[in-house]
Parts: sequence; C-alpha cells; structure tokens
Amino acid sequence: MLNQPMVEKLLAMRLHGMVEALKAQEQDRAVNELSFLERFAMLVDQQWSWRENQALVRRLKAAKLKGSACVEDIDYRAPQGLDKTAVRALAKDSAWLRNHENIFVIGSLNRFHHPGFGRGHSDFPIETTER
Repeated sequence: MLNQPMVEKLLAMRLHGMVEALKAQEQDRAVNELSFLERFAMLVDQQWSWRENQALVRRLKAAKLKGSACVEDIDYRAPQGLDKTAVRALAKDSAWLRNHENIFVIGSLNRFHHPGFGRGHSDFPIETTER
C-alpha cells in the first residue's frame, strides 16, 4: 500500500506522473527485482513523460485547431508539388524542432493550403512564405 503522506507531498510538488508510476510499480511484482536506482529512474522517466505530454496538451489546446490532422493525412495525389520523401524526412528527423529552429516552405501559398499541411496542423510547425 502506498504511503499516503508521501503521495500527498508528491502531489503538492506537482509530481503527478511520479505518483502514477509509483502506483504502477506497486501493482507490478517484477519491479521488486530492480535496484533502488533502477526503480527511481523509472519514476523520473514517467514524470518527465507526463510533463511533456501535459505541455503538448496545453499547446494543442492553445492552438485552437479546427480538426485533427497529421503528416500521414497529406494527400500527395493532389497537384501540390509536394515531395513525399522530403515531407516524411522532416517529420521523422525532428532535430530542427528540438533545437527550436524553423522551416520555411517556399512556393505558392495556394499549393500548400491543405488541411493536413500547415502551421498548427501537425506535430511540428511548418511556416510558408510566398515568393
């Protein structure tokens, strides 16, 4: 059974992900075979993931998107001149996103007006600039 005062303190420190991980560890008997540091690392990883997910939820809510779309939903059959390989490579290798860099897609704005392609419509921001 979880120590309730400890859980309350974790929640007061806003470590909700850690509380969830601790409850999951309590249910999993295989965790008892792990060392303290391994179990603690699992708690920290869960807390990290929980915060990242919460931040993503906040950003998506703030974006006020009208629908859900992703890179996989782009219709490449339309005559947009999009290179499927290039778009997929940008989505797969997101080092530019981790480094807080921008991507500029240069071309006619109408060619890139697609419900699944544009700023705020995918997991990463793509800004277009008309030439």
